[in-house]
Amino acid sequence: MTWNILVGGKSRSDSILDVIRRERPDVLALQELKGWSAARTREVAAELGMHAHLAPSTFGQPVAVLAREEPTRTRSIRWRLHHAAAVATIGDLTVVSTHLNPFSPERRRREATWLAACFFRTRRKVLIAGDLNSLDPVTDHAESLARVDARYRRRHLTPAGTVDTRAIKALLDAGFVDVGRGIGPTVPTAGLGGAEFGAFRLDYLMASPPLARLTRYVSVLRDEATDHASDHYPVVASFG
Repeated sequence: MTWNILVGGKSRSDSILDVIRRERPDVLALQELKGWSAARTREVAAELGMHAHLAPSTFGQPVAVLAREEPTRTRSIRWRLHHAAAVATIGDLTVVSTHLNPFSPERRRREATWLAACFFRTRRKVLIAGDLNSLDPVTDHAESLARVDARYRRRHLTPAGTVDTRAIKALLDAGFVDVGRGIGPTVPTAGLGGAEFGAFRLDYLMASPPLARLTRYVSVLRDEATDHASDHYPVVASFG
C-alpha cells in the first residue's frame, strides 16, 4: 500500500490509521510525513503492529516504509531529491518509498532517472512506490490538464508546452513496469481536493520484472473514509 497522507496527517491521523488497520498491508509506503520524528514513526508502527524506517528530508517532507516483517536492511536518501526516499529490504523484496519534485518537471525527471539507475535490477524484486507527481506517457491528459489553473498546469508541461511524462518514462525506459496502469486517478479526493489537481494518477507502484510478474491486482481505495483522510487516495496491490 502507498499513500500520501498530506502534511503529516494532522487532525486526520485517526482516520488515516483506521484505513490502514482496515487494509492491513504487509508493506506500507507513506509520503508527506511533515513533523514526523523517528520516535513518532515508531509509535505509529507499533500501533499498527509493524516495523518502520523514516527517511528525513533536507528540503521537503519525510517519507517512510513500514512493514510487518522486520527489514534486514534500511537506507535513507536525502540528497538529489526534493523530498526523500526510504529504502527497506524485506526478505527478497526491496521497497523504495519516495515523493518526487512537485514543482519542476525537469528536476522530477532527473530524480526519476537517478532512482531508476540506482534500484533497477533485472533479477531482483524491487518496488518504487509513492507520489511520483508525474503523468504517465500512455494516457490522454489533455482534458484533465485543461481544467487546471494555469499556475499549476505548468508543473506538468515541458518547456515546449507539451504534456510532461518524462519521469514515468525514465522509469519505464529503465525496465520498471507500471503495474497500476489503468487504475484511474489518485487525486483529487472528494473531500480534500486542491486547485492544483486535475483528475490525475500521481501515485504509482513501479515494479522490476520479477515482481511485476507476480502482480495479482492493483486498485485505488476510493470510499467515504479515504475521501476525507487526505488529498490523495491510497493505492493497494497484491503480489504472490
